Amino acid sequence: MSEADIILKAEDICKSFGAVEVLKGISLEAREGDVISILGSSGSGKSTFLRCLNFLETPTSGTVSVHGEEIQVRDGKPLNARHIETVRSRLGMVFQQFNLWSHRTALENVMEGPVQVKGTPKPKARAAAQALLERVGLQDRMDMYPSQLSGGQQQRVAIARALAMEPDAILFDEPTSALDPELVGEVLKVMQSLAAEGRTMIVVTHEMAFARDVSSDVVFLHEGRIAERGSPEQMFTNPQTEVFQRFIANVK
Repeated sequence: MSEADIILKAEDICKSFGAVEVLKGISLEAREGDVISILGSSGSGKSTFLRCLNFLETPTSGTVSVHGEEIQVRDGKPLNARHIETVRSRLGMVFQQFNLWSHRTALENVMEGPVQVKGTPKPKARAAAQALLERVGLQDRMDMYPSQLSGGQQQRVAIARALAMEPDAILFDEPTSALDPELVGEVLKVMQSLAAEGRTMIVVTHEMAFARDVSSDVVFLHEGRIAERGSPEQMFTNPQTEVFQRFIANVK
């Protein structure tokens, strides 16, 4: 594969909060159709790293590129800040806590980004939003508000909202961790179908079955560094580091 196949590239991402160094130089590439699962214990830096990819957190230093459009960071400041909005528009984000607008229906939540950010005419945005909500199994919930939906349904609206922006890749920040156990499966099923479609996805998760069965690559973070990475088969059947062996023994 050539450089042109790389959707997202992070190089030497560091992040400190005051004197606390959370990320200590993480590099990652995602190519078209990759599903990369990021694993790690609480405090390992995995969510911070994900948020640095679309500048919800500004890295202290490093470089993020989306389809070759590069943002370099030095001393906690982007060198070309005007590119950040472009990068964000090309990376969908699905949050742990859904982050839906409570005063808008499911349909309006999905329409909002294309209308406000991309200038899509409302009739076209509405038709696309309806198709996406049907795609995630919510055709009968379009006119409901978030408070009328279960957690799993809210997260599926959030996935539809991310898809509505037609992103090059979607970032998932522990998308099932706020859900009751019986609702986890409905969200994972949608994510599995997106992976089967060839969507490029980077998923911070504690769902080991998803990481093992759906990922193309698995990355394990420990204390702000990549401690191990490889294919799911290699990682789960023949882990190379003691720290990852302990991790999977504790989460099984």
